[in-house]
Amino acid sequence: MKIQNKLKTALLFALLATGFAACKKDNNTTEPVPEAVLKEHKFLRVLVADETSPVLTQIEPSTGKITAFTGKYPLANIYGTASGRYAAVLYGAQNLVEVFDSGLQSHDDHIDVDGIAKWAAITANGTKPTHFKSKNNESLIFNDGDGTLSVANDADFNTANAKFKTVNAGLLPHHGAMAQFSNGNYAITSTATSGVSPTRVIITDKNGTLIHSSTLEVGAIHGNASDGQNAVFGAYTTSAATAGGVLVVAQNGTQRIISNPDGFGAFRLATILYAESAKKFIGYVAAKGAYLIDLTTNKINPIYAGADAFQCKVDYAGKNLLVLTLDGKLRIYDLLTGGLKKEGTVITSIAAADTYKPVLEATARFAYVAMPASGEVHQIDLTDFTKVIKHKVTARPVRLTLLGFESSAEH
Repeated sequence: MKIQNKLKTALLFALLATGFAACKKDNNTTEPVPEAVLKEHKFLRVLVADETSPVLTQIEPSTGKITAFTGKYPLANIYGTASGRYAAVLYGAQNLVEVFDSGLQSHDDHIDVDGIAKWAAITANGTKPTHFKSKNNESLIFNDGDGTLSVANDADFNTANAKFKTVNAGLLPHHGAMAQFSNGNYAITSTATSGVSPTRVIITDKNGTLIHSSTLEVGAIHGNASDGQNAVFGAYTTSAATAGGVLVVAQNGTQRIISNPDGFGAFRLATILYAESAKKFIGYVAAKGAYLIDLTTNKINPIYAGADAFQCKVDYAGKNLLVLTLDGKLRIYDLLTGGLKKEGTVITSIAAADTYKPVLEATARFAYVAMPASGEVHQIDLTDFTKVIKHKVTARPVRLTLLGFESSAEH
């Protein structure tokens, strides 16, 4: 009898165990698989400057790590260099330029971490440094206060007590712009009266010696970009400023004007961008939107024609154009086709009268928007605008740039 009871008890436990195992197996097969979370590349960095604090903030989006670096002054203008490793930090009102070193070094098929992120050793002391350009390993700054250029190469950035070289082309002080050509020469704006907007563009060598004089005079010039062969400057076409277009200056010295589309009105494209991968020029002005500048057909055609665009940026690789409008909507355009790829609301609406509005930059995976009102940088998933990571930085983040590389490959 006892043996029978023991057998019954053992059988009962076996049945219960089998049923439990079956339930467990069923739960495993029906449990949903968590959706993969899109991450930014390991070696991409975001650098943020504040309106009221001298602190610069570096974000490592792949991990969310935030590091603060004490700069010299608040409200710095910050620009990533063409090499990807550095960012130029311009304090225009204080006549000072510093350089930030991410410590990341590209070796084509992988990225090395060549030391910690830090301030580089080099500085520049031109008067009112304002306009910045970078090509290959060279960084170039136009100093509005004295009409000179400051130039330096990456190799000099961590040399103790290094200074940017001053290039004096004999120009009068003005709110100027310049571009680097592939042959090493520079296209630089010039003015006939000190402090007045430039109306001509000359070409000099690296020492400031005149190579090609201006052949065309236009109205006030503002904004430019270069593909290495041509430099494109936004300009009014006459001193009356009743119509606009772009002044195209080739590295051989030839110059021509491409007029704005019919009915454009008394506006100029005050910001000119160049998309490296797409090999396209884009012109932008807040009152009219974003336009494709075609140097082959000599035409300027609309991409987004609206009076509400307050941010217009080419993504980090130069493939797409991103336009952010006052209603908080982000539009992404494929620059190879000019077609709209995606649109949707990503932030709350913005008042047109705000002095410091949100600032936009983007990679292939995310848009990054500095939000002055909340002290945050929003990292927005470009495959799903509802997925947003909010990075708390400083009280009033108003400037934003990207540096590093869209790569996670390492040794």
